[in-house]
Amino acid sequence: MHFRLQRPLDDAMLEQLPSTHTLYGIQKVKINNDGTLTVEYDATRLRPAEVEAAFSSAGIPVIG
Repeated sequence: MHFRLQRPLDDAMLEQLPSTHTLYGIQKVKINNDGTLTVEYDATRLRPAEVEAAFSSAGIPVIG
């Protein structure tokens, strides 16, 4: 799934990015050059809203 960043990632957000992997089911996060994140996750365990919430709670503002 692709998420659009509401603003560019800064150093503090980059430091918080690994914390999104603590949510069981998020498998891979890729930062794209076009201001989006590509997130691979287990769709049998998570809904898109839960993935978005994991990023929001880590301080990374995304739109699904």
